[in-house]
Amino acid sequence: QVQLVESGGGLVQPGGSLRLSCAAAGIIRSINDMGWYRQGPGRQRELVATISSVGTTNYADSVKDRFTISRDNAKNTVYLQMNSLKPEDTAVYYCNAEIKQWRFFNTYWGQGTQVTVSE
Repeated sequence: QVQLVESGGGLVQPGGSLRLSCAAAGIIRSINDMGWYRQGPGRQRELVATISSVGTTNYADSVKDRFTISRDNAKNTVYLQMNSLKPEDTAVYYCNAEIKQWRFFNTYWGQGTQVTVSE
């Protein structure tokens, strides 16, 4: 079985920074896209950023120029560096990965980590 374990959430003041990490553990043959999604209070889950296995990135307009997604393929880990945080960034952040254990790729989700941006 594969698990995605997230860390790095917390409480930060507006304008501050946080770095989220998500490590995939288990029997893993290959990982395609990895990404971060978030779900704010009373809102649907939305895409934040994705990164392909070769490093191609994609960002939601609301986080461009503030957030940076990266990955370490040797560690099966994806990161999200969040700068210039705003109260509207408050949400539970989930990591996501397309992982092949045996023959096919399946999509896995982390358990979520809370990010709160507030005075």
